[in-house]
Parts: sequence; structure tokens; C-alpha cells
Amino acid sequence: MNQRNKSVGRYISILYRQAQSYITSRMKDYNIGSGQYIFLSMLYERDGISQEELSHQLMIDKGTTARAIDKLEKAGYVKRTINTEDRRAYTIFITQKAQDIKPILYKTLSSWTDVLVADLSLEEREMLETIFKKMVNSTMRYIDEN
Repeated sequence: MNQRNKSVGRYISILYRQAQSYITSRMKDYNIGSGQYIFLSMLYERDGISQEELSHQLMIDKGTTARAIDKLEKAGYVKRTINTEDRRAYTIFITQKAQDIKPILYKTLSSWTDVLVADLSLEEREMLETIFKKMVNSTMRYIDEN
């Protein structure tokens, strides 16, 4: 791997850490950490999804998902019920408390995006999205093949 490829990963890592810090600081009053918001975001779109499907959709291992859902459940944001079709599985539902903070979470995520792209033209933003999609597809293909 050449030096140029290494720097791409470094920048992605820096952006990831800064995003986690930004979101955690904005959501701390709601007891939502950087490890939980992504699960809430998916549940807003797919309320009632199984815990296993949640892991699959987010491409996050089952143990990490279980810990995040535990925290969200203890904080009152989700309710976990035993799946009626498979008693070993759980189905996750958001609570009214989670619905109440939805606009706040979405505003936080949107404002982070605004920070990220502040110095980019519309054309650069579109190009960046295209590049990121290609990168995600490359990693998914790699994981599938290995």
C-alpha cells in the first residue's frame, strides 16, 4: 500500500473520531452516546426490527448491538420484546421518549454534515457522496469475498 492510500484511512479515522465527539457532546443531556445514536437512527426508519437484522443492516457485530440496545433500553429509549416467531430472538421498538428526541438527534446529525461539507461546492459534495458509496461497495465486496 502506498503512502497516498494510507492517508485516506487516516483522514477517515480522524473524521470518525471527530464525529463521535461532536455527536456525544450534543446528545449528552439525553444520555445518548456515540455508540447508541446509530441504532436509534435505524430504528426510526425500521421500528420493530429484530436485533439480528439491526446488526446486519448497520454492519455491526451482534455483541456491540446487544450492548447498545441494553443502554438504550435502560435509558428508556427502546423496548425489547421476545420475537413471537423465534423465542430466542428479540424485536426492538422505540418508545415515546425516543420519538421525543428524534428531531434533536436528526438536527445534530444534520449540523455535523453541515460542518463536514462547509467548504465544499455542490459539485464536490455530489462527487464525495459518489466516492464514499464506491468505497462502501468495495469494502462490502471484500468482506463478502473473504
